[in-house]
Amino acid sequence: MNNRSLDESANVVHSTLLFSAGLLGNIIALCILYQHKRSSRRSQVSVFYILVTGLVLTDLLGKIIISSMVFDCYAKNTKLEGSMCQTFGLLMAFFGLCSMLILLAMALECWLSIGHPYFYQRNVTKKKAMIIFPVIGLLTLLFCSLPLLKFGIYRNYPPGTWCFIRMTRNEKKDIVFSLLYATLMGLLILSNVICNISAIVNLQKMYQRSLRNCTLNNFVESAANQNTYPCDEIDNMILLGLMTILLIICSTPLTVRAYIGAFAPDGNEEKDLVALRFHSINSIVDPWVFIIFRTSPFRALLRRLYNKLIHKKAAASARNTVNVLSYGNNSSVDQPPSSETGRVT
Repeated sequence: MNNRSLDESANVVHSTLLFSAGLLGNIIALCILYQHKRSSRRSQVSVFYILVTGLVLTDLLGKIIISSMVFDCYAKNTKLEGSMCQTFGLLMAFFGLCSMLILLAMALECWLSIGHPYFYQRNVTKKKAMIIFPVIGLLTLLFCSLPLLKFGIYRNYPPGTWCFIRMTRNEKKDIVFSLLYATLMGLLILSNVICNISAIVNLQKMYQRSLRNCTLNNFVESAANQNTYPCDEIDNMILLGLMTILLIICSTPLTVRAYIGAFAPDGNEEKDLVALRFHSINSIVDPWVFIIFRTSPFRALLRRLYNKLIHKKAAASARNTVNVLSYGNNSSVDQPPSSETGRVT
């Protein structure tokens, strides 16, 4: 067999299924977002909506461009080599980092809107959200272009239809770039997790603060009214949390393999390929998570769970407050005024 021909393990069916799933998922997600925009006034479209739309468009564009190069390899039965391999590797790294950075922007938006509402109202606007995309694109492109300047290298992976960063020890500059990429991915994952945890903590503090501010007269009524679902905050945070979990699952293996290749190379290209495939699957699964999340049964289930949890907490807090205040009132009635001070004790 010609060395330029694809490996015998190459399977166009597998690539076709992944491409179809990613293409269909992103198109459906865009249709849902468009329908949401039509049903809402333009002024009511949130910054989070803009970021989600940007993430879906980025995943869709990456899937179309990269998959077209893969199918061209299958059609010609030739491996990616030379400039085509370098271009493919750059695109893989570029779209992967862009999606992670947009997801981080979504996490920051959610954290600011919940934890710092005054700062959010004054500084976070839709125009600024639109600027995020070209900034992310430019910075990511510059970083991923370093191997074209001989700082790092993109190499071909089996079965010949993939090119990505070399993750095994070859030259010092190659190790440095792969470690930089892996470290950046790790920091993005960690930042997403921290923002999500902080948003959850801030939501809990807001809820406890609202309970403390309630008086006895409106406490029971307020507890009953807690049986509502704050759609925007909770929906955005849950969707972001699900996407972050997928990000951890899909991107962590690649980070781990890059560090192994730099400090304890085992020469196992099969594991490198598995980690690379996990990384690429993230852009396929993300839109389907959004689609499932937007379905009525799933959202109804979230509402029931949320309402049940909040109702129990509110009812328990109401009972405790009523008992404490009732005890204080009974003590005031039962105990006569002091003969010495003339005050009610």
